[in-house]
Amino acid sequence: MKINKYSRSVATNMVIANMVGTGIFTSIGFQVMNPPVGIPDPFAIMFIWFLGGVFALCGATAYVEVASTFKESGGEYTFLSKIYHPIVGFTSGWVSIIVGFSAAISALGLASGDYLMPIMNKVFGSELPEFTPKLIAIILILFVTLIQLRGVVTSGIFQNIITFIKLLFILVLIISPFLFLSDTNRSHVDFSPSVTSWSTIFSLPFAGSLVYVMFAYSGWNSSSYIAGNMENPKKNLPFSLLTGTAIVTLIYLFLTGVFMYVCTFDELRGKIAIGNIVMSKVFNHEIALVFAGLFALALVSGINAMFIAGPRVAQRMGQDYKVFSFLKGQNINGAPVNAIFFQTVISITIILLFDFGMILQYIELTLSLFCLLTVIGVFVIRYKKMGNDTTIKTWGYPITPIIFIGVTLWMIFYFVHMEPVRLFWTFLTLLFAVIVYFLSSKNSK
Repeated sequence: MKINKYSRSVATNMVIANMVGTGIFTSIGFQVMNPPVGIPDPFAIMFIWFLGGVFALCGATAYVEVASTFKESGGEYTFLSKIYHPIVGFTSGWVSIIVGFSAAISALGLASGDYLMPIMNKVFGSELPEFTPKLIAIILILFVTLIQLRGVVTSGIFQNIITFIKLLFILVLIISPFLFLSDTNRSHVDFSPSVTSWSTIFSLPFAGSLVYVMFAYSGWNSSSYIAGNMENPKKNLPFSLLTGTAIVTLIYLFLTGVFMYVCTFDELRGKIAIGNIVMSKVFNHEIALVFAGLFALALVSGINAMFIAGPRVAQRMGQDYKVFSFLKGQNINGAPVNAIFFQTVISITIILLFDFGMILQYIELTLSLFCLLTVIGVFVIRYKKMGNDTTIKTWGYPITPIIFIGVTLWMIFYFVHMEPVRLFWTFLTLLFAVIVYFLSSKNSK
């Protein structure tokens, strides 16, 4: 029987779609806040998005070595179980299912709902209830669930098509202000460094803004979750990770520049639907509504990409632990049906219980811990001589993983210093996973 596998294009598009989502279209509204929260300096903001790309590439090079050593689906769950101990992998898998994918899907869904609200108000001719964005988010998640249940081929084709539409839309978004925006309406921002730019870059608020940037870049490791379901992973895995991350870095730099070129800091400050604000200045209201729909469509590609990766982690945990054994099956088209439904239910539950801001703040700290452990794992793999003939060595070792480790520790320090309550909720999440691990029994091999 032929086993369906994801192609190089699907894996690369999955990385791009996972990354280009909620973060880039919402983060700048928080970054332009006044100190001590934000860094309202155009040069510092552009610099921080460049650094985010460099750090993501440093992490991606390390993930190439880790993933090519084991060549199995499951992402950090698989990697950390083999590098350290099954309890570390189990905890990572639990966090990936709940936080890394389900919470991120919820955030993407809510952001899509916010972008679609102007269209909904136009169609229905009145202000809709406050819960409408949540209802839209749930409908979008259910739609993507149906796509995923069709199997590997259908979900892969959908991912390629919707990612192409997203990239085309982003190209239009980047070019259109220079063609249609009058000189009097643009912000006239100065991107050159000011006397305070470098002090801003070395400040603690810069570390806090870096959290939003790294959230926007999260997803650079996504194709590693399907290494076991990928065609020729030795070649396609590093290509998808590095190429996808490099493309997104360029996209982010262009988009950030366009946002500040079009809008003043006062127009951006504290806003979530940044794309709608930008397009409303460039075009008239009716055309801006069309772009609002395209923004939502762009975010749906991220939802689909996370539905490709997330259930594979749940499925792998179902193969290893009886408590999750109901997640291990899949249909004839390669879709892990129960795992998909499981992630759908969790994502919708999070939407019903929490708002966008709470979800966004919770995700990055929790995920950073396990990305940190995975990158440190490169040193462990070499110390234990776990590599083989097909292992692809980390480019720039040991400098690149050390850079990633240092930046991640800097962000964690910011959390501990500025928002210790977030660390408390992360601790509770990890504690619950450890308790479940000890209460569960490992399946017999």
